[in-house]
Amino acid sequence: MKIEFNAKKIEQIKADVELSFLYQKDVKKLSKEKELFNLYNFKGEGSLFDPENKILYLGIKELDYESIRLAFFTALKSLSKLNIKSVKSPAIIGECTTQSFVAMAEGALFSTYDFDKYKSEKKESSLEKLIISGTELNDKNFSTTQANEGLQRGEILAKACSFVKDIVNEIPQIYTPLKMAEDAQNLAKKDKKISCKIYDEKFLEQEKMNAFLAVNKASQHPPRLIHLSCKAKNAKQRIVFVGKGLTYDSGGLSLKPADYMLTMKADKSGGAAVLGIIKAISELNLELEAHGVIGATENMIGGNAFKPDDVLISREGLSIEVRNTDAEGRLVLADCLSYAQDLKPDLIIDLATLTGACVVGLGEYTSAIMGNNEDLQDSFYKASKNSGEYASILHFNPHLRELVKSNIADVSNTASSRYGGALTAGIFLDKFIRKEFKDKWLHLDIAGPAYVEKAWSYHSFGASAAGLRMCLSFIISLLGSKK
Repeated sequence: MKIEFNAKKIEQIKADVELSFLYQKDVKKLSKEKELFNLYNFKGEGSLFDPENKILYLGIKELDYESIRLAFFTALKSLSKLNIKSVKSPAIIGECTTQSFVAMAEGALFSTYDFDKYKSEKKESSLEKLIISGTELNDKNFSTTQANEGLQRGEILAKACSFVKDIVNEIPQIYTPLKMAEDAQNLAKKDKKISCKIYDEKFLEQEKMNAFLAVNKASQHPPRLIHLSCKAKNAKQRIVFVGKGLTYDSGGLSLKPADYMLTMKADKSGGAAVLGIIKAISELNLELEAHGVIGATENMIGGNAFKPDDVLISREGLSIEVRNTDAEGRLVLADCLSYAQDLKPDLIIDLATLTGACVVGLGEYTSAIMGNNEDLQDSFYKASKNSGEYASILHFNPHLRELVKSNIADVSNTASSRYGGALTAGIFLDKFIRKEFKDKWLHLDIAGPAYVEKAWSYHSFGASAAGLRMCLSFIISLLGSKK
């Protein structure tokens, strides 16, 4: 679906259907539509379609960006079922003009996503165009430049999200570590500003990435370390994004129960998000040197699988006691974070579906923000609020640090207590962050929203591209502060 801005008044624009957004508090004051609203008992909640005048009325409570996204998603999702080609809509302007148009584009394009690759009957929509006019619902002024800039950014972010969702939703017999490497290479082929290096198991051995290699031991599919980079001419920051790319996780010898194994194709969500982040950074032309490091592997079972009681020597030289092979993502990330620090970044952000404990603590819709630098955590959290993603800060403490100690190695891959599992996993990762990067590192546990087996908000069943929009929102705010 194409989205365009038209400075004309909405009544001067031709389209098959018109959108009309109404504040619930104002519905009773309207006289023109009073008879229609009374007939359908419409009080400003949900939507109402007037087939005679071809107007879709939609209630909206607030002018925050999330309400704008949801309003456009709901409207376009509903109209996609009709045999129409074009829709016109007034602009809804919140606090920031550009960000409001970002939200409008995101909401509209999110309505078009559906992972129906394996369905014999696919739902096709005839809807081709959304035209947003200069008619607003408030008195704030905006320019054509701001409108087009916002729509372009929103389209880039929405398409990057769809790119990530397709990867996460893809089935495990097709999506292997080699397929993730292929997708990274294709990304670089299509966008000349992106470069890609793929490293095989021989490289991992040379780099002494023994924790990463251990996880892969029982898989018939070889591991791959993926390194994407995108450097602007006037780069103001060097940021490395590190992603957990477990294309499937059976739990290894600490085998998951059958119900818990289902959906483990989504354990590659962190790695997929990193691919999407690099894609969006390049297309947005952000003044940034960005790197994406992804550890792509499977965690399977077999006679050669790594075992509880094994001790692994990581790339950082720290020894790890394996007490549970289902705590494998942190082993892969430990070596990938080590590699990432060699790039001497200003910031390191890792994204991972790391712990079920995070889902227990925060629910399915919220990601956790962890790290040592509380100011950095606060800045990320504030920026994330505009993105439409939900996040919460979890703070480390010295008592939890005691729980990952090992009697026979430098650190244990599971804590000695079942409580605070999301935090102790983050604390484990912190063991592999060098002193000079302690305050430059953030860990995002996206286990909750990365993959949800029901539609919610403007997300369809399955993947939500968790982490992508809040990372981009943070980067944009960060670069703005560097001007």
